[in-house]
Amino acid sequence: MHTTRLRPKLVVSADGHGVVNHAGSRLLADLADATTLTSGFSDALRRLRPRGTGHDPGRVAVDLAVMLADGGEAIRDLAMLRDQGDVFGPVASTPTAWRVLAGIDTAALNALRAARATAREVAWLQAAETGRPIPPSHAGGRELPGLVLDLDATLITCHSEKEQAAATYKRGFGYHPMLCFLDNTGEALAGLLRPGNAGANTAADHITVLDQALVQIPDTHRYGTPILIRADSAGSAKAFLAHLRGLRQRGIQTTFSVGHAVTAEVRKAIHALPDQVWHPALEQDGSLRAGAEVAELTGLVDLAGLPDGTRIIVRRERPHPGAQLSLLDQDEGMRHQVFLTDTPVAGQGSLQHLEVRHRAHARVEDHIRCGKTTGFGRFPSRHFAINAAWLELSLTAIDLLAWTRTLLLDDELATAEPKKLRYRLLHAAARITRGARRLRLRIAATWPWRHELTAAFSRLVALPRPAT
Repeated sequence: MHTTRLRPKLVVSADGHGVVNHAGSRLLADLADATTLTSGFSDALRRLRPRGTGHDPGRVAVDLAVMLADGGEAIRDLAMLRDQGDVFGPVASTPTAWRVLAGIDTAALNALRAARATAREVAWLQAAETGRPIPPSHAGGRELPGLVLDLDATLITCHSEKEQAAATYKRGFGYHPMLCFLDNTGEALAGLLRPGNAGANTAADHITVLDQALVQIPDTHRYGTPILIRADSAGSAKAFLAHLRGLRQRGIQTTFSVGHAVTAEVRKAIHALPDQVWHPALEQDGSLRAGAEVAELTGLVDLAGLPDGTRIIVRRERPHPGAQLSLLDQDEGMRHQVFLTDTPVAGQGSLQHLEVRHRAHARVEDHIRCGKTTGFGRFPSRHFAINAAWLELSLTAIDLLAWTRTLLLDDELATAEPKKLRYRLLHAAARITRGARRLRLRIAATWPWRHELTAAFSRLVALPRPAT
């Protein structure tokens, strides 16, 4: 007979002193200072502090972004920072934070975006100077040259009447923001809050978000570095692809890989393909993908009105259980997916590589899923302008997490999703002690990731600061 050991008996009280929670989130606040994000936000929102007294609106915005990166969901969650003044300093009250958000109009929003772009340039320079450059994106077991930008829209359900919230095409109710992520690092470059009934394939919105994203990229990378633009079939609008081609005339080396609808003409072209032109498809690690093949339809489908050099490629594979099939798919027992690209035959390797490169666009769904736990999964206000400002701070929070991974972390934490970072680092408890005119943050000696957290703080202190 085995006895079960009981946990030690505890007497719980709420009178502890010198103990702090979420100590690792101080990393995010200090990183915002080190990358000039805090000072940039202060300059952007300076007019909201006409008398120069009270809380700095820019600092309030940064605190909101830190709170969102830490996993907070509502403005009142600022209490986590505010009630730990020894670690985070003076933090605004909930009403003050509301007033700051309400004061962010279109001009202030554009100023916040400009401040984010400046901070991103600093962060990328710090990465290069510390031997941690922007990592490449991968597909098919290969490194993709340059930068990869993924555009996609997502539905956000609203459970109350909010300004410009509307019925969605999936019979829900809420917003339909469009977003752009940098696949190399997971940074959230741009986002546009839209009504729930906004079209997924609106070329004007794609152009707006892409242009905002490109402005976020430092000049040293925006010009002269290959930039791949990926999107689903909503990005195949002729006006959007023409805009991408026009970017080349401005010195931005863009190529595209966007989905395409399986139209009647495309179905006819697929039926006309002989078996010998189909090639085995690849997995993301470069191995062969069982039951999947790719072929080129260029020359069999009318691509008039699209940029010169546009190619059309199709993949067919046996559908997984539960997959939604079109009439063509049901007839042939195979699932077909089509995309367009202007990468030339000799540009990026084999046909299989172009297809697996496009399929890697699915990673944007992971970025969106993580983003919904970092602020834009719910919106706090009935007013559209406040929710637009909240979206911008959510993108800022995603950037802070991405810069933390790139600049301060190693091994598996350097690629960890926000949930893992919060559990292992950001939510760590610590004790505050004072001595020799110093304030010390003592991480628990039994915390499993104490060494990773202290190493991150050490790297943060060593980051080169921009000249003022």
